[in-house]
Amino acid sequence: MKTFPNDFVWGAATAAYQVEGAWQTAGRGPSIWDAFAHTPGKTHLGHTADVTCDHYHHLEEDVALMKAMGLKAYRFSIAWSRLLPQGRGSVNEAGVAFYNRLIDALLANGIIPWVTLYHWDLPLALQMELDGLLNPAIAEHFARYAELCFERFGDRVKHWITLNEPWCSAVLGHGLGFFAPGRTSTTEPYLAAHNLLRMHGRAVAVYRRKFQAVQRGVIGITNNCDWREPKTNTVADQTAAERGLEFFLGWFADPIYRGDYPDSMRARVGGRLPQFTAEDRVQILGSSDFFGLNHYTAMYASEPAPDAPIGHLSPAGNGGMAEDQQVVLSEDPAWEKTDLGWNITPWACRKMLRWIHDRYAHPPIYILENGCALPGEEDVAVARQDERRTAYLRSYLEAAHAAITEDGVDLRGYFVWSLLDNFEWAFGYSKRFGLHHVDFTTGCRTPKHSARWYAAAIRGNSI
Repeated sequence: MKTFPNDFVWGAATAAYQVEGAWQTAGRGPSIWDAFAHTPGKTHLGHTADVTCDHYHHLEEDVALMKAMGLKAYRFSIAWSRLLPQGRGSVNEAGVAFYNRLIDALLANGIIPWVTLYHWDLPLALQMELDGLLNPAIAEHFARYAELCFERFGDRVKHWITLNEPWCSAVLGHGLGFFAPGRTSTTEPYLAAHNLLRMHGRAVAVYRRKFQAVQRGVIGITNNCDWREPKTNTVADQTAAERGLEFFLGWFADPIYRGDYPDSMRARVGGRLPQFTAEDRVQILGSSDFFGLNHYTAMYASEPAPDAPIGHLSPAGNGGMAEDQQVVLSEDPAWEKTDLGWNITPWACRKMLRWIHDRYAHPPIYILENGCALPGEEDVAVARQDERRTAYLRSYLEAAHAAITEDGVDLRGYFVWSLLDNFEWAFGYSKRFGLHHVDFTTGCRTPKHSARWYAAAIRGNSI
């Protein structure tokens, strides 16, 4: 048995757009994902999140599921356009009331709310009128939205996450076009990423200046990163793997913990990589009270051959801006995969945690997403017997435990993605990550084997 620290946070996570539904209910405005999903050809079989899990109308039932599991914390996001339908201007009080109900229900059941302010669902009006994340003014609009959340919910919410996976918003949304707003470019991802970091910095500055001393909460950001393992022990491949991590996680974490983008990015991206102003640096440096990590998988990284064509460098496996980072990604065919084709590599989770621990001077870390999609789970009978997910969770938690006990990593919590099967972005309803099966026709929730196993782990604070 492996026992975790006494104050270890056991949680599960969702995102507003993926679970809430009620997309035109009680004054909610449209988001870029509403527009994207309603555009033919953008999502699997044209699936939308108009209803999805209908968490908006199943709030109490879903909190009861959390209570039955013994969850210590629940991470969810607030839909910006449910509070501010146009992204700015008048407040939709019905949206405020919904999140008040959710927060109060969680606290009444002994569950700590962890709130993400932005999980990719930018209000459509800000995209159409201001060019969204490409406009520097987005930072001020986000800061005002964040201030509204701190004002209305901060008396009860003590754990804030500004942005979820800004890498995805930048690369998948503005580089590869796979996510909303569906743009393709080799320059826009760097501008979007820059403004996302400025959004984060502005929101944290508002919280620290006006709310933190009184509300006594913490605020941070969560970044995603898949491990890059050198394909060989050559210096070239080790350097390539490090560069791959810098282009993935260092891109967003280095400005917060070290004051600027990684040198490898400055050298390779050149003038397409924006410069921070003095004000930006002051607000961004040191702007996270904890290190939020979303982690799932790994790939091998190697230096490309001198004569390798640029087109050979594939962005597969979240490679990102392949032409700029010049890292060849590959995998071991023996590695087991999830339904998304992601490699199941728990050993890489430990290495990822240790890399963060070493590079960023031992910050407190929370794994804010980890989990797996498995095939065949549209059938509830199959979903009930998800021992493979249980094995996945156990293996990653074992790696996390080793990072704590053997490597000295200050890992303080772990959140499973996801509490419920839900709308998996461009994959629609074809990929299921949930601890609970959801029948998207009836809305019926059914606990899976993994939910029962995770509940036992929580009760014993051990695996």
